[in-house]
Amino acid sequence: MSGMSVSQHTIAGTVLTMPVRVRKADVHTAMFSVSADAAQRMIDYSGLEVCQYRPGKAVVNLMLARYFDGDLGQYHEFGTAVMVNPRGSHGHGLKAFGRAAAFIHHLPVDQDFTLEAGQKIWGFPKIMADFTVRDAGTLFGFDVREGDELIASMDFARGLPAPARLTAKPRTLQAYTFADGTTREVPWEMRVSGLRGRPGGVTLRLGSHRYADELRSLGLPKKAMFSGSVANVEMTFGDAVQI
Repeated sequence: MSGMSVSQHTIAGTVLTMPVRVRKADVHTAMFSVSADAAQRMIDYSGLEVCQYRPGKAVVNLMLARYFDGDLGQYHEFGTAVMVNPRGSHGHGLKAFGRAAAFIHHLPVDQDFTLEAGQKIWGFPKIMADFTVRDAGTLFGFDVREGDELIASMDFARGLPAPARLTAKPRTLQAYTFADGTTREVPWEMRVSGLRGRPGGVTLRLGSHRYADELRSLGLPKKAMFSGSVANVEMTFGDAVQI
């Protein structure tokens, strides 16, 4: 890509050259089927449309990522992602769901640097929070709080290992954020290994935080459709594009 100018951002006195790289992380995630109308109300501000994988039903993913080595440092992150149609499309059904994008609605983190970088570079809705992780091998759990208010507590049972060939290829994800009145698309590439999954397999408890109230408005807590974990994740994030 000779001749192209390389984008840089200065965050807290540190210059980040794009794309930003995550070299090692792990992720625990759970997928919930929720009312499409309730999910649409929650994210209407984005101008995006939830993807109905079946009539009246949308998907919300809740996840914990632990970043061990990357350009933004070491930190924990809790995400609420609503699956939406790519901008301009109005698909529904399983085929459309296979092409769905993730709209990032909540994103608490526990370090200042990634908070500032996430907000300034991509418009991620990052807030500062505290995390308690329980990692006992066969059981994995965490609590995330802002101040003394619990947002969510999740406990995961260990899933079954997925064949390595399913995760051999890098994946390009379509993700959207919203900040300062503007929706943005974030170019996001991921390479994963050590994938495990199972139907159900997670216990979700919600606290008194306003984010918990929003999740309750979707009918949570309830049984997850699917839960899983990824032992090794590498990611790159390019500059956000305003849409």
